[in-house]
Amino acid sequence: MIPAVYLLAVVVFGFAATLLRLPPLVGFLAAGFLLGSSPLPNLEFVEILGDLGVAVLLFTIGLKLDLRVLRRKEVVGTAAIVIAVLTLLGTALVAALLALGLDLGATTPAGVAAVGFALSFSSTVVVVKLLEERDDSGSLYGRIAIGVLVLQDIAAVAYMTAASGRLPSPWAAALVLLWPASRLFGKVLDRIDHREMRALFGMSMALLPGYLLFDLVGVDGDLGALIMGALLAPHPAAKELSGALFTIKELLLVGFFLAIGLDGVPGTAAFALAGALLLLLPVRSLIYTLVVRVLGMRRRTSVLTGLALTAYSEFALIVVNTATDHGLLGAQWPTAVSLALALSFVVSAMVNHKPAALVEWMSGLLPHRPAGRLHPDERPLRLEGVCTVVFGMGRAGRSTYTRLYADGQKGVLGIDNDATKVEELARQGFNVLEADATDRQFWERLEAVHVATVVLAMSEPGANVHVLEWLGRLNFDGRVLAIARYDDEASAMRAAGVDAVINLYEGAGEALARAAEALPSAAGSPGRDGATPA
Repeated sequence: MIPAVYLLAVVVFGFAATLLRLPPLVGFLAAGFLLGSSPLPNLEFVEILGDLGVAVLLFTIGLKLDLRVLRRKEVVGTAAIVIAVLTLLGTALVAALLALGLDLGATTPAGVAAVGFALSFSSTVVVVKLLEERDDSGSLYGRIAIGVLVLQDIAAVAYMTAASGRLPSPWAAALVLLWPASRLFGKVLDRIDHREMRALFGMSMALLPGYLLFDLVGVDGDLGALIMGALLAPHPAAKELSGALFTIKELLLVGFFLAIGLDGVPGTAAFALAGALLLLLPVRSLIYTLVVRVLGMRRRTSVLTGLALTAYSEFALIVVNTATDHGLLGAQWPTAVSLALALSFVVSAMVNHKPAALVEWMSGLLPHRPAGRLHPDERPLRLEGVCTVVFGMGRAGRSTYTRLYADGQKGVLGIDNDATKVEELARQGFNVLEADATDRQFWERLEAVHVATVVLAMSEPGANVHVLEWLGRLNFDGRVLAIARYDDEASAMRAAGVDAVINLYEGAGEALARAAEALPSAAGSPGRDGATPA
């Protein structure tokens, strides 16, 4: 009966959040606080499900991780500078509140520093879900945000290891064997079908050689799940494996958000701390924005990165719990930090729901920088001579590009926001460019070179419609051809005046039918009327 009440609360509050045009996670957090304040007992398995969700989330991040990104100065520099600055600000704010009489139980100077350090991190869960909803994981600001989050998670794990006083086992050195073992795991993945066994394989990799094995040798299990995913990232099926885990990960993360509110009803002091920490959120966003800008990014990229990384991290709660367990902080601190964490999720969700106007306003406040001083990936694009642009260089996009080139068309350019894919296609001789299709300045540059034809070949649902909206805003008068996976998407594009829309599944069916009709009749094979020829 009690699990049914929990499920009902999650569904009702999650649905209410969507009606208010907020992400469902806001409703899950509200359900957690309601259930935590009710006389119902806490269900221990909810927290277990949440822990599993975070492990699987980190595994899927690893599957998409390009280790080369972590070495880039805009990633390393942002992570290092922001951790240092926000740790100082957070520590100073908490110390000031304590001096003004804030009482959350016993507190030590080391504990205050731990809280400041914990508040320097940004939420991996919130950022990854935000990027997935926008399909921006491969964009430049998305890659910067993910890289910063990974480095912050590593810093958090290092702190927790040092604070616990628990040294890794001598057997931890044997974890390097997972690198050659990952090739064996890849061969196993090659032989697994594309249905439920693929999802089960992904779960086992995340939780067994990932979380469990690392935990057994004294290394944080969440870090192990991330590393295991990174080891499998080069496999051709890594993207498909991540997709197979998507629904499972989303369901498990409901437990994570629900568990945040189940620790009990926060007291007055907890609300005071949470309110003060909310006032720090705009400062956090501004610091991220300025640091990314100083490191050579354009204004829009800097603002999007800053807004995405606004919310406090779930690792903040883990770090504070660690400090509490070792007597550095009183027992009320985790509840107060969990409240601030939950409220920051709500603020981040509201700010990032439809941020176009806010991004444009904030970008206008930042000082202009000459193009020559921008990061190479941010400098103006030179597209002279380009007549046809293919957006999305997946299978459909590559096939379109190849056919156009074979037919003798000149000035064909492929565009994709996946850096790894772009590098590989460039090595194969494609004229391809890494760019973000949501970038307004990018569309203005396209208009300036009078592109005649645009092919929308992105496979992600809604992505082609989104690009089509940008074309409409710029009064693009060339030809537009597009692919669609779903009937409603195809209908929306036809209504918008697309010259030709091909439904992938219908197109595949028609191609198979034509191929079947073209096959020569074989002796003894059934005729068209189902009878066997005499």
